[in-house]
Amino acid sequence: MVGGGFGGLHAARKLANVDCDVLIVDRKNHHLFQPLLYQVATAALSPSDIATPIRGIFTRQRNVEVTLADARDVRLDERTVRLGDGVVEWDRLVLAAGVTHTWFGNAGWAPHAPGLKTLDDALELRRRILIAFEKAEFEDDPTLRASLLTFVVVGAGPTGVEMVGALREIAARTIPRDFRRVDTRAAQVILVEGADRVLPGMSPTSSTNALEALQGMSIEVELNTRVTDVDGSGINTSQGRIEAGTVIWAAGVKAVPIASQLYDGDHSPERDGQGRIITEPDCSIPGHPDVFVVGDLAARE
Repeated sequence: MVGGGFGGLHAARKLANVDCDVLIVDRKNHHLFQPLLYQVATAALSPSDIATPIRGIFTRQRNVEVTLADARDVRLDERTVRLGDGVVEWDRLVLAAGVTHTWFGNAGWAPHAPGLKTLDDALELRRRILIAFEKAEFEDDPTLRASLLTFVVVGAGPTGVEMVGALREIAARTIPRDFRRVDTRAAQVILVEGADRVLPGMSPTSSTNALEALQGMSIEVELNTRVTDVDGSGINTSQGRIEAGTVIWAAGVKAVPIASQLYDGDHSPERDGQGRIITEPDCSIPGHPDVFVVGDLAARE
């Protein structure tokens, strides 16, 4: 198993009563409950609340071994996976390494608009959010104070919608009494989305209900708005400039690098526009019935 997320752990558990040896390879030694990362980023939860050691999960499943390593490439013809410090052979392979952030070819935006996929990401966002309020407390210039109290989230998928809701909650309810000179309730929370509705991957009814809920929380929602640039003091969009002390990127994902490092001789399996591996209905790679791709890394034609 390459990847200790939901897909990898589920596959390993299904093999509990099978006469086989299971090796889980992951760059982190913990399983992360990613749906609650935004709550760590907004200081509602501690990292330990959503992270569990992978080894602890399989303490009683004796056919599972865990190794902390970075899978570099997969040789389908040789039935090997190259790790950072060696090579392992396999009889059956499950790729469940997931996806990562994409800034759509604008890597220079990343330092100014971090994403949210790991505990490190969440802690960095928490630091930026809390420091913005601290700086605003002692900022006398009203323009600079307003910028510090402006939080922009780019991307109105589930992560973006959850994040703006949590930001509004802490600004309006959680911390106002902790500050003396600044009214945190005046913080402006803005959600920017290139599509014509929030939660574009869900039903129109869900989008309408979510939009009404966000607007009811005094969250500004900018639809049909494309980001054209991001810098240290805000973003440029197709609708104009937004000065913001904190920008959070939730606008898209792409496959992790291992998806492009699969080799079958001189050929590689077909991938979609996001770099995800195209699979058969049973999640196997075409032409390789013993190699399976599950979770976010898998795509169907």
